[in-house]
Amino acid sequence: MKGAKSKADSRKADSRLAVKKQTKKEKQAAKDPNKPKRPPSAFFVFMEDFRRQYKEKHPTNKSVAVVGKAGGDKWKSLSDEEKAPYQAAAEKRKEEYERKMEAYNRKLAGGDDESDKSKSEVNDEDDEEVSGDEDEDDD
Repeated sequence: MKGAKSKADSRKADSRLAVKKQTKKEKQAAKDPNKPKRPPSAFFVFMEDFRRQYKEKHPTNKSVAVVGKAGGDKWKSLSDEEKAPYQAAAEKRKEEYERKMEAYNRKLAGGDDESDKSKSEVNDEDDEEVSGDEDEDDD
């Protein structure tokens, strides 16, 4: 048994030979801070309102879990008619998000090389260059 390697010794050798694997965070691309946030579901729209009400009724409660549990139970007990305003608000936010994403994607696709100037400022400069070129051609 003196010549046998222990498991710990074999792990050390393996760890020296192993290629470092990327973690999930390293694999993920960097997040763009300008990208619009995804819209909340009807439940989360409900929870925004419920948290305010719950805090007014229970000002001493500091537990997030208790509020979440109470909100989930309340949401389950609501009828479809009672959920309708929250679903409508969630749908409205979803449409707004889709518009923002379209603008964001257009900006990514064609706007990488544009400066911070507005289109009217860019057009004004083009007009000045054209008028300046005409004067040079006349001479």
